Formats: sequence, C-alpha cells, structure tokens
Amino acid sequence: MVVGSIGAGTAVIGLGYVVGMRRKSPFVLRPMIAFQRALMNPMQMRTAGTPAAYAGIIRHRGRASGTDYATPVGIVPVDDGFLIALVYGPRTNWLRNVLAAGSATIVHEGRTFTVDRPTVVGMTDVIERFPASDRRGFRLLRVDHVLHVRHASEDAAAASLAIGPAAVVVGIGR
Repeated sequence: MVVGSIGAGTAVIGLGYVVGMRRKSPFVLRPMIAFQRALMNPMQMRTAGTPAAYAGIIRHRGRASGTDYATPVGIVPVDDGFLIALVYGPRTNWLRNVLAAGSATIVHEGRTFTVDRPTVVGMTDVIERFPASDRRGFRLLRVDHVLHVRHASEDAAAASLAIGPAAVVVGIGR
C-alpha cells in the first residue's frame, strides 16, 4: 500500500512537471529555475565548456546591473554560429541579457567564441540540427524557441564584451 502510494505520488508529480513545462507555467518554472540555479548549475559549471561536456557556457552581462554572468546551456554548433534551445521559454534573464547586449561569449568544447546578432527562432525551423534524444525531450516539454547566435566579425569581436572567468554563475533565471 505504501509503495503504491509513493508510486502514484511520483507519477502525479511527474505528470504535473511535464504539463507545467509544456505550458511554461510559472508554478512549475519558478521552482525548477531555483533548483537549477542552486544545485545543478554549480555542478554543471565544473565541466561546462570543456571537450565532450554536456553543457557549454554563455557569458553575458546583466542588462540592468552590468554584472557579468556565466550560465551553463546546451549548445549546438552550426555553420555560422550556435543554437541554444530555450527549454524554459523565451523570457529567461540570461536570454534577455544577451538580446539587450546584442552579443555574448560562448565557451564550447574548450574554445571561446565571441557571438553577436542574437535571434530567437522557432524550434521547427532548426529541430533537425539537434540530436535525436534532445528532439524527443523538446517535443515532450514543448520547447518552441531557440536562440541563434552568429560568430562575430573580427571588428565586432574587438569591441565585444570582455567578460572574464570571474562571472557570477546563474541559471536560467526568471
């Protein structure tokens, strides 16, 4: 009886998570973002950006505070730059910071890239660029948006943000 109750409770929580993520409900997003920020991001930052790591790093500057931040994100390289799936939707703080600045720095596979011209695009336009396992998760959680950033030109790279490794580690932020 107890095992059945625990199993049923776990199923209800799991279903609530999936439905909440699909709807981008603040009641699900806020605790997930807090969990990600407090526990998962610091763990991911230990290896993020290194060769074969699951996550890369996007370094960005706070649009209001001017504080430098580093956020672990899933990065997919494309010919002209990178794609980052917006699992928590298009209103995360790190995304709004990048869009406001118009540039950022990406650390991927041990290399650092200056990127600019950030554009939010529909997932349907670029879904085939992501690994099959990610595509399944994106469909389940209804990830509809992707950030596309492009490699900065040499002129833009010289004038871009100089965000160093002492950036504050944050998550996907509200």
